Amino acid sequence: MLYKARKINSYRPKGQSLIAANKIKPEQWYISHAEAKEALTAKGYKVKQIKKIHCLKHQVCISFWDEKGNICSSFFSYRIFARWQKEVEKLIDTCPTLNDWKKLNHIMQYEFVHYHYFQEMEDALYTALKNRLSVLKVTSQQAVFHYASLEQLACSTRGR
Repeated sequence: MLYKARKINSYRPKGQSLIAANKIKPEQWYISHAEAKEALTAKGYKVKQIKKIHCLKHQVCISFWDEKGNICSSFFSYRIFARWQKEVEKLIDTCPTLNDWKKLNHIMQYEFVHYHYFQEMEDALYTALKNRLSVLKVTSQQAVFHYASLEQLACSTRGR
């Protein structure tokens, strides 16, 4: 009997998320009921009270009572929380080199393509990336000028 070889989809998008790259670990966050209620309300849910929050590696499970008294439970991305934006901005601001910034920028491009972000959050993160790039470019230029000055100083003292 002949068997057909199973077709394996060899295409896999290049890149990974901030969580998969271990840049952010939201499963270790303590998300308060108030924080969860604020995030769900911003997402358009009519939340009366949060019942339970269970943090997983890539998403959070939230059970809540809606305004009609029904118990609702669903999985949500950590990207709906204001804390996500703060953590990503902190990650961007502490990026030490241009190479590290390039890697982070690549991850952020992947994030924006594959995950839903509120438009305001996406705009703020783009701005933070642009600002950090400007700072790193100026810093690297100053380092080059400083190095060149040291080289000139070293050459002039050797010639004496």
